Amino acid sequence: MPDPNPTALDFLLSRRSHPAKTLAAPVPGREELERLLTAAARVPDHGMLVPWRFVVLQRAALRRLGELAAARAAAEGLDPERIEKAALPWRDGHLAVAVVIVPRPTEKIPEIEQVLSAGAVCLSLLNAALAAGWGASWITGWAVYDEGFLREGLGLAPGERIAGIIHIASATSAPPERPRPDIGAITTWLEA
Repeated sequence: MPDPNPTALDFLLSRRSHPAKTLAAPVPGREELERLLTAAARVPDHGMLVPWRFVVLQRAALRRLGELAAARAAAEGLDPERIEKAALPWRDGHLAVAVVIVPRPTEKIPEIEQVLSAGAVCLSLLNAALAAGWGASWITGWAVYDEGFLREGLGLAPGERIAGIIHIASATSAPPERPRPDIGAITTWLEA
């Protein structure tokens, strides 16, 4: 017989992310953030490979990364609007955690399962922050796919990639509701 946790289920059924631009100081302290990271690390991880790691980005680091994102975007010849869009979440951020995919060489666990585990870490960190009462947003953007930005800005090793940047801070407004998928339209039931 199941042992339900209706509070947790209600949270999951009503959770909403906050746009990063609506997040402000204060942010979680180191001890609280470590607790959120601990919760985030409790994800499916076939083979116990830990194919991900965290890079905590504090205010000064985010500002530096915003300038780097703008410089890299300009060097790539992006238009001014895209340059500003590439830099804005970094420059305006107060605290963020980069979830880095660290593929582990193994014949037993396909890389896609390792990538999915890193994605699960992103969602778990987002949900842990929201459950703790913080505003949170999972974003990516142009810069996290730029090799130069990843190496110079975040010090990623060859083969490492970003699964997501989770911004965590105080919410300045209620998160917006958005349309959700029609479960009937995306679900197939196989009975035999």
